[in-house]
Amino acid sequence: MKSIKRTIAIVCGGDSSEHDVSLRSAQGLYSFFDKERYNVYIVDIKGQDWRVNLPNGDVAPIDRNDFSFMENGKFMLFDYAYITIHGTPGENGLLQGYFELLHIPYSTSGVLVEALTFNKFVLNQYLRGYGVSVAESILVRRGFEDQIDEKTIEEKIGLPFFVKPAADGSSFGVSKVKNIDQLAPALRNAFMESDEVMIESYLKGTEISIGCYKTREKSVVLPATEVVTSNEFFDYDAKYNGQVQEITPARLSEETAERVKQITHAIYDILHCNGIIRIDYIITKNEDGTEKINMLEVNTTPGMTATSFIPQQIRAAGLNITEVLTEIVENQF
Repeated sequence: MKSIKRTIAIVCGGDSSEHDVSLRSAQGLYSFFDKERYNVYIVDIKGQDWRVNLPNGDVAPIDRNDFSFMENGKFMLFDYAYITIHGTPGENGLLQGYFELLHIPYSTSGVLVEALTFNKFVLNQYLRGYGVSVAESILVRRGFEDQIDEKTIEEKIGLPFFVKPAADGSSFGVSKVKNIDQLAPALRNAFMESDEVMIESYLKGTEISIGCYKTREKSVVLPATEVVTSNEFFDYDAKYNGQVQEITPARLSEETAERVKQITHAIYDILHCNGIIRIDYIITKNEDGTEKINMLEVNTTPGMTATSFIPQQIRAAGLNITEVLTEIVENQF
């Protein structure tokens, strides 16, 4: 008996500054999915405007009451949602809660994990309690900027430092502050993206990014990618406009590569993640010359264009991305 094909929604767009980047990830995922096994649709959501792209080039509205749509006069429901939104509402738990209410399986971690990983400051303090090394940081909330003690920042954080949105999934609003006079404009820039801003110490070292996914049958940590850029930091232009060199696998010693792998396994399990995540690290040098692995952030909806980190790493691991996506989907059933 022929099995019934499951219908998958690749949910993209969102309300952050990375809406268009998310659309590119959706196109990448659409090209990767096994169309013989699944009926695949791209669903673009922005604010209250939710629509599905139909195979004939038309678009149809999504009924948000049950995440359904009409195609050729036929009522259609999705069996699974693959979320590839970078930012709200797909990376902070809101969309996950919606799918939980509708009992629709989805690709990311659960509501609590998404909310936790979306707020970089809260995540750092949480993982610090498990012995994960993170940069020193201070949280500033909108309306309390006048309470900032510049002397305390210089003593605790040091110069230079980063100012970045604490609760945001994009690379927008991030500034590298080299002198304290640059703090005020950096804060204004970050507050355009988030109501909470993080002042974080600068760590000089090798930046790497590494993917991980787990199913009932296997645990996979992918080869790390080394990020080399001539920009001040790995900003939007470096990420998406080619102003970066990406080396996969990263040029790490065998010992360091193994330590990164073990820390990545541990973080995935501590947070009880689901699906593919990507963790960014900075590897610095201790005074005795040994290497220290510092976590920067956990990305639960990593970019999925053909040139993004995760597809690169899957190829470097000798895996087939279509098969990996199938494993992730089927793990929910």
